Amino acid sequence: MRFTRKLVTAVSAALAICVTCDAQAQNATKKRPQTVNAPGPADSARRQQINEWTIGLAGGLLEGAPIRLATEMSRVVNDGFNLHVLPIVTRGPTENVNDLLYLKGVDMAIIASDSLEEYKSQVPDIQNRISYILNLFPSELHVFVRPEIKSLQDLVGKKVNFNTQGTAAAYTGPLVFSRLQLNVNKTFIPHPVAMEQMKKPDSDMAAVVFITSKPIDPFLKGRWDPGFKFLPVPYDRRFADYYLPATIESTDYPSLLAAGERIDTISAPTILVSYNWDPKSDRYRRVARFVDSLFNRKSQLHAAGFDAKWKDVNLAASIPGLTRFRAAQEWLDTSAPKLGMRP
Repeated sequence: MRFTRKLVTAVSAALAICVTCDAQAQNATKKRPQTVNAPGPADSARRQQINEWTIGLAGGLLEGAPIRLATEMSRVVNDGFNLHVLPIVTRGPTENVNDLLYLKGVDMAIIASDSLEEYKSQVPDIQNRISYILNLFPSELHVFVRPEIKSLQDLVGKKVNFNTQGTAAAYTGPLVFSRLQLNVNKTFIPHPVAMEQMKKPDSDMAAVVFITSKPIDPFLKGRWDPGFKFLPVPYDRRFADYYLPATIESTDYPSLLAAGERIDTISAPTILVSYNWDPKSDRYRRVARFVDSLFNRKSQLHAAGFDAKWKDVNLAASIPGLTRFRAAQEWLDTSAPKLGMRP
């Protein structure tokens, strides 16, 4: 018994010594200054070299066309340390305006022309803060209706679907209908669901509204009974600030339009824009180099593997309500006449 008591005392003393030593070791570690290797001249030079010609381009949602076009532009213009474009996945063309105005590292963005409307109240001079580089592609307005609907006025009070929130249709569609003074029962469900509802004989879903580049698969490949049709939306002064005139033609949807038939509508240009950088700034210098490289290499975007939309892009096309980026205008003034480019 006495031996056991001595053994316990000895073990306790040993443990106390270990705990004390461990605490002292931890305190010594805390007091010992941590050594961090400062970047040397070579690291600093490399960091400066990488960042000097790097440009941030806000594209859009991962599944959308804008981010694909942003990636393809970067593939064509990227040139080692001489130019490096970083396509950025974002929450969409409307949000891209916010990123361009306020987010660090964003020099350019792909936006829908009418997304500027949302910022007019908080940024009254927004059209002076942003300049356009390129009109990428039009997104045509498609107002597709049931057989009993004969005109836009027939839609008043009826159920019209504008696709899910966050899509171009959900933003531009209600804006256009407001300008047309059409008070409809707006719904925001997936278009495939709404279109299936439209096909039912007793359906109260009168129309679906698309804002996207034609042709659209549900109208090109879908089966529709006689009477389903597109309604015309004539272009007039109500749309002169952001939109352009457009048509939907029989070649776009041969099963829905008679040969040679054309439906007037409007389109919302999807555009590449830059912040209106001071021409003396480094940010302007970077974007100007990007513009020169992209415009000189545009023909490379017509090759197989790139989006077919590039073949329709006109470098000289203008955008309502915005001024062209200075370097882009200078390139056109110098090169367009030589190339016989149309305005």
